[in-house]
Amino acid sequence: MIDLQSDIKFLPGVGPKKAKIINEELQIFVVEDFLYHFPYRYIDRTKYHTVSEINTFLPYIQSKGIIKNMRLIGQGRKQRMVADFTDDTGTMELCWFKGVQWISKNITSGKEYVIFGKATKFGSKVNIVHPEAEEASKHENKLASSLEATYHTSDKAKKGYVNSKTILKITEYIFKNLETKIPETLPAYLIKELKIFSHNEAMRNIHFPKDNLLLKQATYRLKFEELFYIQLSLLKEKKNRKTKFRSYKFELVGNYFNNFFKNNLPFELTGAQKRVLKELRNDFGTGKQSNRLLQGDVGSGKTLVALMSMLIALDNGFQAAMMAPTEILAGQHLETITDFLKGLNINVALLTGSTKTKARRELHEALESGEIHILIGTHALIEDKVKFKNLGLVIIDEQHRFGVAQRSKMWKKNTLPPHIIVMTATPIPRTLAMTVYGDLDVSVIDELPPGRKSVKTYHAYDSQRLRVFKFMKKQIALGRQIYIVYPLIQESENFDYKDLEDGLESISRAFPPPEYSISVVHGRMKPEEKQKSMQLFAKGITKIMIATTVIEVGVNIPNASVMIIESAERFGLSQLHQLRGRVGRGNDQSYCILMTSYKLSADGRKRIQTMVETNDGFKISEADLRLRGPGDIRGTQQSGIPFDLKISNLVQDTEILQYARNVATDILENDPKLTESRHSIFNTRLKKLRRGNKNWSVVS
Repeated sequence: MIDLQSDIKFLPGVGPKKAKIINEELQIFVVEDFLYHFPYRYIDRTKYHTVSEINTFLPYIQSKGIIKNMRLIGQGRKQRMVADFTDDTGTMELCWFKGVQWISKNITSGKEYVIFGKATKFGSKVNIVHPEAEEASKHENKLASSLEATYHTSDKAKKGYVNSKTILKITEYIFKNLETKIPETLPAYLIKELKIFSHNEAMRNIHFPKDNLLLKQATYRLKFEELFYIQLSLLKEKKNRKTKFRSYKFELVGNYFNNFFKNNLPFELTGAQKRVLKELRNDFGTGKQSNRLLQGDVGSGKTLVALMSMLIALDNGFQAAMMAPTEILAGQHLETITDFLKGLNINVALLTGSTKTKARRELHEALESGEIHILIGTHALIEDKVKFKNLGLVIIDEQHRFGVAQRSKMWKKNTLPPHIIVMTATPIPRTLAMTVYGDLDVSVIDELPPGRKSVKTYHAYDSQRLRVFKFMKKQIALGRQIYIVYPLIQESENFDYKDLEDGLESISRAFPPPEYSISVVHGRMKPEEKQKSMQLFAKGITKIMIATTVIEVGVNIPNASVMIIESAERFGLSQLHQLRGRVGRGNDQSYCILMTSYKLSADGRKRIQTMVETNDGFKISEADLRLRGPGDIRGTQQSGIPFDLKISNLVQDTEILQYARNVATDILENDPKLTESRHSIFNTRLKKLRRGNKNWSVVS
């Protein structure tokens, strides 16, 4: 007999060598890990196809018949075993290129077998290469379920003889020899209330379902449980932080804020901006640390809201910091904020990796003395040498570009942790906001400033380039400027996409000097070269900017009214949306032209179509999630999701997720610290799930 914590190397058919492969490739170490290595699909082993029914359109076929006329063909490495497979309706060919000796010893000509595999066509004949074959009598006597599980593995694991069949056999052995039932992970009252399977029933039926109904019930129970514990963990942490983590109380709205509002506010705030500022002021007045996610589409005015929240910090005697992922974006924020604050006697400074040693030394001194009110910078802000006199508020822009570990260092810049606002211009679908950011308060700026015109988006093929050039010349004649973005700097053997170097050559021919002038910006340029090129474009000296995605965020040039994206099929939806957001910042009608080849994948075509149909960032993010899946949304392995998803899918399981969150909310409303005896199972499970996962959920 075995228990859940038994080392897998002691399981029959595993041993130390195979165990090492399974450890490394599948992250399975003990018996229990095998149980949580869930199947990804099931094959109905009750259905048999006759030979006459077999065709190459079927994903997999199972058939019962006699294997006969086995013969070896070829020599040496090219040797293969070929056999005829026959039933009452006809004959087809089976072929094995590998394991020829094993096949000749273990398959007996003239016996009835059940074969399983993928049908392929060789010439005019349909055959099966490397079919599974099992004596019909043994197959029918098996205790296994009618739906046979298929498991993910890896190429390296397969080479070490750990394929899906191996995993299935090991899992079957575990269930037959497990000393005790698989322990329950939810309280009995909840299982009864929700009318769901016990944990033991669910685990058995996820691996060996007798029919589709049992599989459906088992899947639901395990998905619910996984999403429930994520929500319980995040919501409990959120409640805990609101009672546990003190921060600085901003009680005043004073001269800095009021003078700005009265004399410098460039336009009337939208209703959404006012609502978000009210939410932030409420946070700041509680004395508890604020951790708020500020979402807003491109051009919705997040920077203005961030600045006004920093002015509240200044009014209360604190400094503020703003962290951006790139030097270009940090420089852009400096320019924008300095412009907003003209005449208000507020000292704003910039710190990046390019800041010279002497200037850095002076900046450090001014920061520690309190002479600098607002510090804007890149990841240079988190260095230990950067010390504030009294940091009260940190704004983190495009926060998904920073690792959680990096962001957490900003907490230690004052005695009590400062208030944190994380901003993103990439709208986050509701399911992800509930999961990845489920422990944060969320504010959404869902209005654009009045008078802002929607960007018109068009799809053009490479063959229509001359028409696009004509349109560009017309726009330049009207005094406008143009971005052209490429996915690559140089031509690549691996990708058939347009590259910047080739593009520069053809654009220079079509738009020759002195009538036209061009700026170039890409990631391999030195920061000062990039800055100089950007400035020429910002001042209107150059009319066309040829760039890579380094301009994805942080470039604000109102006179630029056309964005042309070359090989647009190469980019994800959120990236296309970000790039489109570089135009439409002035009063003129702006345009985005998505250039592609005729060879478009189904997904590529859907992305282009979505961009043409809508400017709504939230609709785009939902479409992006459906196409790409959740991925690593926060950009780091230390994700906001406290545990790995093993069976749930955030795209498909929205309803289960919402229900799980509601159940978790109700439980915490009545028992915030989970101290009731019937809830002790929650604490045990959470502790086990968190083991080995550093708790990043308290860090925004």
